[in-house]
This record gives sequence, C-alpha cells and structure tokens, in this order.
Amino acid sequence: DVGLGINPPKNYYADVMISAFLWKNYFGENAKNNGIRTMVSSWNKIKPNTIPSLAKAGGNYLSSFLISSEARRNGYDEGIALDSLGFVSEGSGENIFIIKNNILFTPPLTSSILPGITRDSVIKIAQNINLKIKESLILREFIYLADEIFLTGTAAEIIPVCSIDDILINNGKKGKITQKIQEEFLYLFTGKIKDKWNWLDHINL
Repeated sequence: DVGLGINPPKNYYADVMISAFLWKNYFGENAKNNGIRTMVSSWNKIKPNTIPSLAKAGGNYLSSFLISSEARRNGYDEGIALDSLGFVSEGSGENIFIIKNNILFTPPLTSSILPGITRDSVIKIAQNINLKIKESLILREFIYLADEIFLTGTAAEIIPVCSIDDILINNGKKGKITQKIQEEFLYLFTGKIKDKWNWLDHINL
C-alpha cells in the first residue's frame, strides 16, 4: 500500500501509476438533466508563450481554481473563462460547446483550451449524427445568444448550461441536441450502441 502522495516510497519505481477510486459526477447527478448556472469569470486564461495550455499539468489548475472559486463565491456552479484576447475559452475544468441554428461551435486550441478527451469524443459523436461542427473564435456575446450550451470533461461528462450571467439558455432547460449527444455518449460507454471507434477495452474481472 503506497498511498497517495507526491513522493513514492524508498526503492519504489514505476513507469506507470494508476489510481482507481469512486468519483461521482462533478456537478452532481441532477445536473445532467437540470443543467448548471454559470458566469463569465473575471479571470482570463493564460496567454500564449507563458506556460503550455495544451498540457494537462498540475500548475495549470491554479487558473482553474481561481475561475471555479470565484463562480462559487458568487452563487454559481461554474465559471466560463475568456482567453487573453477576450474570446471564449473554457470552464475551469471543462471544454465548452455552443449550439446555434443546429451548428455545434467550440473554441479552437488557440483559445488557450485543453484538448480534452471528452471534447474529442463529442466532436466524433456529433459528426456521426451528421451535426455540423465549427471550431472558431467565439465572442463573449455569442454565448448569450446560444440555442443550447453544454460543458464536457472527464469528471463532468456532458453537462447542460441553463444560464450564463443569469441569462437563460434555452429557457433554462436542456436542449434536444444536448440530450441526443448525452445519450450517444452514455449508450456507447454502457454498451447500448456499437463502439465503432474501438474506444472500449473489455476487462475480465
């Protein structure tokens, strides 16, 4: 039993270390259907050529802590950060998708986002259901005009956003496209639909 810490025990070496523990949905099970309330954070994401935003590095999560804690202090579930140029970046620990006129928009890697695994999965799922996708710079005011918005992340999975800065999105309810992508994602990982991308590995216990 090596425990969970920064320094491994003496004479203990490993190429890979895996920690397995129960981790409930980041925003709670109700958030999958009811959505979350968000605010645009006063904290911007890091500028280019400071630290590598594409790396899932522990130091990058100081930015996430500031964004998340500000939102919760102000009574919101999550914060949405802008990049150094004022374009939409991401949540504290999630990527963001905006649906407008049946087109799925998401910020590009150049907006100081982490190229998340769940983000990549959602893009592939959206393509599979013939949904048009655009990776483009996104103005702050565009998110207030969205038909639907959802966040994606390993811990969050796929979470609808019901409001931003107290402006309701889709009348504060989960949208049909968000619902469809949620279902495709969940059904894939519970075996209800075929794994056409070979994402799953079967393990005999």
